[in-house]
Amino acid sequence: MGEFADEVVKRLKDHLAQFCTSYKWDTEYLIAETPVDIAGIDGDRYVLIELEWRRADPADNAAKIFRHLSTREIPADQVIILQLFTNHYNLISDGVSSKRKNAEFVGKTAAGTIDYLTYQPLDFDIDPPRSGEERPNKWEEITDDVSATISSIVSCS
Repeated sequence: MGEFADEVVKRLKDHLAQFCTSYKWDTEYLIAETPVDIAGIDGDRYVLIELEWRRADPADNAAKIFRHLSTREIPADQVIILQLFTNHYNLISDGVSSKRKNAEFVGKTAAGTIDYLTYQPLDFDIDPPRSGEERPNKWEEITDDVSATISSIVSCS
């Protein structure tokens, strides 16, 4: 994803570690050789977070995780998957791209099939810069707001 995206992932993880202290948070967490951007583990509860920065096929990212869940390669009784979509997936004419719609469809279908899985797509209001472009204004504040939203979804105490 690049250096800036890595900084965003690290900031999200660090904030979650502050507010969701019962979870152990890691980046690039491997599930059957598939890296997940951020994972939080609290015993048999898992929170898996994928940041969709500019991926050509975000449905593939989610599908790999769901495939591993279906074969119980994740030893969990409760799994929350959060898929964060940057503004790259928004359409100029309003709405979201079919790539995002496909990813959400895969996520919602998996959650309807796997009883211990919750899937939540989230808007991440950042325009990911291309190589050499400036970082978006207020990216830290936007990242912190998303981490607060994630904390409320996970019900961190």
